[in-house]
Amino acid sequence: MPVLQPAEQLEHAFFTSYHYEGRLVSFFGDAHPYYAGSVVRAMASARNGYRDIARLFSEDVERAERGAAADPTALSAFFESLRRNYRARVERVVRLTPTIVELVVRAPAAARKFQPGQFYRLQNYAATAPTVGERKLIMEALAMTGAWTDPDAGLLSMIALEVGASTRMIAHLTPGEEVVVMGPTGTPTHIPENENVLLCGGGLGNAVLFSIAHALQSRGCRVLYFAGYRKSADIFKTDAIEAATDQVVWCTDAGEPVIPRRPQDRHYRGTIIEAMVAYHQGLLGEPLVPFEQVQRIIAIGSDGMMNAVKQARHTVLRSAFGPHVAIGSINSPMQCMMKEICAQCLQKHYDPTTGCEVTPVFSCFNQDQELDRVDFDNLRDRLAMNSVLEKLGNSWLEYLLSYEQTVG
Repeated sequence: MPVLQPAEQLEHAFFTSYHYEGRLVSFFGDAHPYYAGSVVRAMASARNGYRDIARLFSEDVERAERGAAADPTALSAFFESLRRNYRARVERVVRLTPTIVELVVRAPAAARKFQPGQFYRLQNYAATAPTVGERKLIMEALAMTGAWTDPDAGLLSMIALEVGASTRMIAHLTPGEEVVVMGPTGTPTHIPENENVLLCGGGLGNAVLFSIAHALQSRGCRVLYFAGYRKSADIFKTDAIEAATDQVVWCTDAGEPVIPRRPQDRHYRGTIIEAMVAYHQGLLGEPLVPFEQVQRIIAIGSDGMMNAVKQARHTVLRSAFGPHVAIGSINSPMQCMMKEICAQCLQKHYDPTTGCEVTPVFSCFNQDQELDRVDFDNLRDRLAMNSVLEKLGNSWLEYLLSYEQTVG
C-alpha cells in the first residue's frame, strides 16, 4: 500500500488523506484546504501534483506500456474506441423556426449517459472554426439542454434560441465537423411514479420538456402541458409534444391561432397564466386533469414566466391547487458548468416561510429548484448583467457576416 509522508512545506502538500479500516483515501485539487477557493488554485494543485501522481503509478504505467508493446492491436483498438465514443461530430443542423436551431451531434457516450433534465457544455474548436476575413468564428461555452437522444445510434439533439453571437454560430456548424460536447452534467429531473403532473413551457423551455414529459409518461404519470409561445410560427416539434402528453393547451400572444390536432387539446390567445385560469374555470371545456388533482408542477422558460407561475399559485390560482410540489428549471448565467467550481451560476434563495435568505444553490449542479425558494428579482438582475456584452457580440458578428457577403 502507498504511504504518504507529511509535507515539510504546506504549498507542496497537494495530497491530503486518511486511513480507515485499512483503506487509504487520498485527494487533491480544489477539495484540498490549501487549494480551495478558486479555479486558479485548483489548477495549481495539478501543476504541483502531477509528477508525484505519475511517480505513484509508475509501475502500473510501465506494466501497461509493456502490454501495449506486446500487443499493439489491443492499444489501437482501445484508442479507436475512445475516438468513436468520446469525440463528438456534427450530424446535422436543422432550422426549426426563424430564431431556433436544432443541433444533432454524434456523441455515443454522451448520448448513452443522458437523463431527462440534464444539459451539456458545447463549443467549437478554434482550429476548425469558419473564418471570415481573418477572424475565426469561435463560440464561447454554451449550456445546452438535451432535447432527445438515440443511444443506439449515438445521436444527441440540442436546441438553441439565437439570442447571442455564440448561439447564432451554431447555424454555421457543418456536418462532420468536430465539436466539444462535455456532459451530460447537472442533476436529472426527478421523475415520480403515477402522479398528475402539470408542465409549463415557455418558448425554448418547451425543448427541455420533451424528454421530461416522455419520462413522466413511462412512469405512469398523467401529463397536462401548457405550451407558451409568442406566436404560432414559433411552435416546433409538435409531434414530440403530443406523443408525450395527455392534453396540451397551446398558448400564443399573436399570429394565426393554433388549430389543435387532437380532440382533447386546446388553444388560448394569451399568456400561460391566463390560459391556466381559463382552464381552471372550465372556459376551455371540462378539465381533463383538474388542478386540485395536480401533485407536481414543472415550469421551464424565461425567468419572467417561471416567476409568474410561482406568483399565480398564491394569487389568481391560490384556491385551485391542493398539496403539490412546484419546480422551476433555473437558467442562471453559467461559465464553467463543472458543478460548483466557478460560482458564476450561484442562485440566491430564501425561506418561503420566514423570508430569510438561506444557502444559495449552484444551478449548474442542480438546475431544478423549488419555485417558492428562488429569488427571481436576483435572477433577473444576474441575467441582465451580460446584456451589453451580448449586444456587442451580436454587432461584431453582424459586421463579420456582412463583410463576408461584401467580399464574396
